[in-house]
Amino acid sequence: MIGVLIIPTGIGAEIGGHAGDGNPVAKLIASCCDKLITHPNVVNASDINEMTENTLYVEGSILDRFLEGKIELKEIKSNKILVVANSPITNDTINAVSAARATVGIDAEIVELETSFEMTSKFENNIATGEVTGWRELIKQVKEYKFDALAIHSSIDVDRDVLINYYKKGGLNPYGGVEAKASKLIANELNKPVAHAPLEDVTIEDEELYYIYDRVIDPRLAPEAISNCYLHSVLKGLFKAPRIGNGLSVQDVDFLITPINCVGRPHKACLERNIPIIAVKENKTCLNDEMSDEFIIVENYLEAVGIIQAMKIGISPKSVCRPLAYTVVHKPEKISNKNNKNIVLKN
Repeated sequence: MIGVLIIPTGIGAEIGGHAGDGNPVAKLIASCCDKLITHPNVVNASDINEMTENTLYVEGSILDRFLEGKIELKEIKSNKILVVANSPITNDTINAVSAARATVGIDAEIVELETSFEMTSKFENNIATGEVTGWRELIKQVKEYKFDALAIHSSIDVDRDVLINYYKKGGLNPYGGVEAKASKLIANELNKPVAHAPLEDVTIEDEELYYIYDRVIDPRLAPEAISNCYLHSVLKGLFKAPRIGNGLSVQDVDFLITPINCVGRPHKACLERNIPIIAVKENKTCLNDEMSDEFIIVENYLEAVGIIQAMKIGISPKSVCRPLAYTVVHKPEKISNKNNKNIVLKN
């Protein structure tokens, strides 16, 4: 059983739209599968990443192409990770990579970018997005190195009032949209796993922002409050992220699970291939896309697990619901052939 779990970033998902609060869902779904394919937004929780051993960490645009049948995913034992950051390289970046070497066992190299890589967050139609500059120069520079996966550690320019409101009241994460845009631009060019981690650039002079986490906050935001530089979740994810190559194909996928009213390239690709799509009503977003009648609608992820387990052992979910519907018997129909002899069609 191979499943795909998506919780798109930047659309305010009630579950998984904050700071890695999709981790428990991913662990639960992974327990029903041989392999669970998901993307960084689901499991990245600043310096925490609780993905299971049978979870495959796949950047969003690579996941789109995989489901569209354009590429396959090759599972590997480990990746050589290139970590890039703007000048000057901070001690936070160095220590995060050193910690991952000592605990996860990664092989990583840090490179200082010659041209500054800049990201600016903004909102459009209540969706988080943003602008990215310096990404072409980044691609040109990293192509000089041998590596399997790319981690980018850089700050994101976010309006101060937006940040304070987010930290105090929650709501739409201002970081995820522009991060997804940046990783997509770069992954499409490199054809390698890519993920971004924000680098904190708030100074003590701005006391309100600097001490913003010196209070009890929404549990879904708490991973940000206890993290130091937000890079470790990315390093853990990229450590064994599958590469593009011969291996798993879309034909191996048994289901896709998604928030409700959220339709994009992954959903359309699965519909074209008759891959069951399970939509979870409890996981609302700021979108209200029109869904296909072919979607399997469930109340929550616990119910979704029941559907997945039924698929796994090959029974109809309707057979365990009460009351059971009566079996419909269709009577044979009669038609006439050219010789006017009756032919009975059996259902």
